[in-house]
This record gives sequence, structure tokens and C-alpha cells, in this order.
Amino acid sequence: MARQDRSTGEPGRVPLLEVRDVTKSFGAVAAVAGVSFPLYAGETHALVGENGAGKSTIVKMLAGVHRPDAGTLLLDGEPVTFASPADAKAAGIAVIYQEPTLFPDLSVAENIVMGRHPRRAFGRIAHPAVQAEARRLFARLGVRIDPARPARGLSIADQQIVEIAKALSADARVLIMDEPTAALSLVEVERLFSVVRTLRDEGAAIMFISHRFEEITELCGRVTILRDGRQVSTDPAGDLTVDDMVRRMVGRDLDALFPKQDVEPGAVVLEVENLSRAGVFRDISFSVRAGEIVAFAGLVGSGRSEVVQAVFGVDERDTGTVRLNGKRIRPRSPRAAMAAGMALVPEDRRQQGLVMDLSIERNVTLPRSRALARLGLLSGAGERREARHWTERLRTRYRRLTDAVGTLSGGNQQKVVLAKWLATAPRVLIVDEPTRGIDVGTKAEVHRLMSELAAEGVAVVMVSSELPEVLGMADRVLVMREGRIVAELPRAEATEDSVMFAAMGQGAAA
Repeated sequence: MARQDRSTGEPGRVPLLEVRDVTKSFGAVAAVAGVSFPLYAGETHALVGENGAGKSTIVKMLAGVHRPDAGTLLLDGEPVTFASPADAKAAGIAVIYQEPTLFPDLSVAENIVMGRHPRRAFGRIAHPAVQAEARRLFARLGVRIDPARPARGLSIADQQIVEIAKALSADARVLIMDEPTAALSLVEVERLFSVVRTLRDEGAAIMFISHRFEEITELCGRVTILRDGRQVSTDPAGDLTVDDMVRRMVGRDLDALFPKQDVEPGAVVLEVENLSRAGVFRDISFSVRAGEIVAFAGLVGSGRSEVVQAVFGVDERDTGTVRLNGKRIRPRSPRAAMAAGMALVPEDRRQQGLVMDLSIERNVTLPRSRALARLGLLSGAGERREARHWTERLRTRYRRLTDAVGTLSGGNQQKVVLAKWLATAPRVLIVDEPTRGIDVGTKAEVHRLMSELAAEGVAVVMVSSELPEVLGMADRVLVMREGRIVAELPRAEATEDSVMFAAMGQGAAA
């Protein structure tokens, strides 16, 4: 194992921002206890750990959302206190959170310059200058997004790009990136990394949070590992292997990230024929058998999520039929899909999967409210019993089931979405980016659960941007490009090369 270095700095070198012996508790729960690490100018520093390890709490302290109960934050070697997010921003700290936080009814450009609008005489907003600033930033990022369009309706990938542009527009000296690549394609990730390297070379201090180890080893010079709110180690990235990081994060060896069981598929459960929607996808036909995991792969924007949402009835379709166990499902009716035995875990858990102000237990039991009711009244004890069963099965971390689901970490929110739909005992489970933003230990748990459900006869449809996940879990891979299925690959023939060649139009056999 690599050496453990709990020092907070290097001789003769002052960190741009330093966390020193910081502690933060919520009630009786210590979210962070005695954590110390430096952020140097011109360096990218990774902060890693399982969901619930304390990463988000540290981010919120640096962003001025929370104040430490003990310990010190230092900026340029001097103690500093952030009473609000505005204080942190004024100090040159910008945070790109894991979940986009845009104003949906404002334009993309207005979101980018929010709070810093260029103005004309008499205080009027200089809209041409706002548009020009957005275009300049998008050119720097190498992306094409219309600055004048409303933020509502943007894909997760485009929302993340707008968040990045917003942070860059503030000329921050410290850039904190919380899972910025979770919803980006490989091309977009490379483009982002190019921007990060430019900022680093210009002297910015960057804290990078990611569950993708290949990103950490490629981009970061130093790694701090947390477990259960405590600091395990801070080391140069070059001194750590992936096995070292996994072992320190979870406190044990991770035997299998993809525990795929061999299952003999049964009869066809889901049939999709000639599904089309003008300008989005066309001629989509596929089937899924009981006990089979079928994965949709492809670049962001290829139409994968739109297809599964149309199958479930969330989005409309122009043509095509969907059958479950031979019975046709009425289009544009999620209720009909649910009644037939279909469940959809959406990509955007905050906007589509959860009611953030409701309790954990209420979110878990929402689809089964009628089944749990007695004489028209919802049983609180029954609701709590059902929620406890599924949150425990998914090893969800929370204080009380009555807490708002919005108080949970991103990974635990994802577990609640999974629990919510698994409680309906579906015949067909559609999971869109099932492990986006989830730590390595939780990924293994989700994969194990998917494999167990398939072994029990559930037909699983998975959309994933992570090729290792696709290759590790799928019995068949359907590759999409520009709204069409361009290749169907059995497990034995699916490789990174074959999938990416097909996704990029380089000629894989259909």
C-alpha cells in the first residue's frame, strides 16, 4: 500500500486554499471529523470516497453554505470565514455541483451571468453583452449551445456545460468540480479536461470529485481519500493504484464490480416495434426476454434516453407499438405502463425521479400509495415498513425515514429512486444511467441487485454512458447513433472497440 501522508502542505509552499482539522456535525451525526488537505495553485486535487463519506459537506463548507464546527479554512495562508455563498464567490471560489441548478425560464446566457449582468444607462441590462459573454465562453469550451434559448429542456450534458461556463465566467481562482463529467460523452469529457488543464496551467487550484478512477489518474496530481467522514490519506496520485483507492474508500477489497450471474433467458417480455419520433429517433425495434439485461450504448445525444422514455410513455412517439407480455401498452401513458408491470428509473433523479421536499419514506412508497392504503387512508406504519425494507436492502444511508429526501447525498438519492420502483415488483425494469454519480462500493451493490433481479426473471433495460458498466452487465448491447440502432452485439462480441466504432459511425456490423 502507498504511504499515507496526513500533512497539510509542503515546506516553503503556501496552499492557495487549505482545509485544516475541519469538523462538521448534523445533530448526533459527524459528517466530517478532523479533515485536513491543501489545494495548491496550478494543481488538480482529487477528493474521493463513497457516498456519505463527507465530500459534499466539505464542498458546502468551502462554498459558504455550511460553517465548520471546528477547524480552520485558510486562503493564501490566512484564516477565513465564509458567512454565505456570496462570501465564498467574492473570495474567488466557484463550485460546479453534481446536479445542475439553473433557472429554467431564463435564457442560457442569463443563467451564465446571473448576478453580474452587464448594464447600460439607467441600470438596463445590456443583452448584447450578455449574449457575447456566453458565446465567448462556449467558444472556449468548444461547444455549440444557443445563448438565447431557455434553459428549460436542456439535456443533462448541456446543463452541466452551462454550469461550467457560469463558473468560468466568474474568473475563480479556486474551482471545485463535483462529478462534472457524470453526464458527458467521451468527446465532451476530453474537451472539459482540456479546459481544466488550461485553468490549472494559468494558476487555478482545482478540487476534482469523481467516482471514475481513470479520470483521477489522468487529471489529478494529488488524492485525498475519505471514509465515514474521516480522512484516510492524502497522497500523490502517482503513488496510488486503483486497488489502493478502492480498498481505502470502502475498507475492504472489492472482489467484483460487475457481479453478473449467468441466466438462461426466458420468454420475450418486452417488444418494441418501429418506434419513431420526428427529429429524435426512428425505426427503433428490439425485444427483451425474462432474465435478460439489454443495454443501450452510444454517445450523449444519440437518442438513448428519449427512446426508453417513449417506451415508458413519458415522451410521445409518432409511430410504433410497445407490448408487454404480448399486450399492447397505450402510448403517452406512464400509468398504463406501470399497471402492466413496467418501471423507469430516470436519468435526472432530482427533476424526474424524486419529490425533493417529501420524506424518504413517502418517495419510496409513492407508486404504491393505493396498495398501501386501507379504506382510502394511507397507513403510516405500512408506509414506513415498506420504505425501511427497501432502503435497508439498498443499504441507504440516512438519519430518519421522515427526513426530506433532499437532505441525502446524491448517491443515496439514487438508491431511493431505485427503491421506489423496485417496490412495485416490476416485470420490466428500465434504468437510465443507474450508477451516475455513485461511488464504487455502491455501484457494485446496484450491479448485484440488477443481476439478482434478472436471475428472478425480471427483464432489464439499461442505458449507460459508462462502457465498463455496459460490457460488464449486459447480455446484449444495442448501440445507437443519431437516433437509430446501428449495431446489436451479443455479450461475447461486445468490446470497447466494437461499441465505440459503432457509436461513432466507424463501421461495426449490425
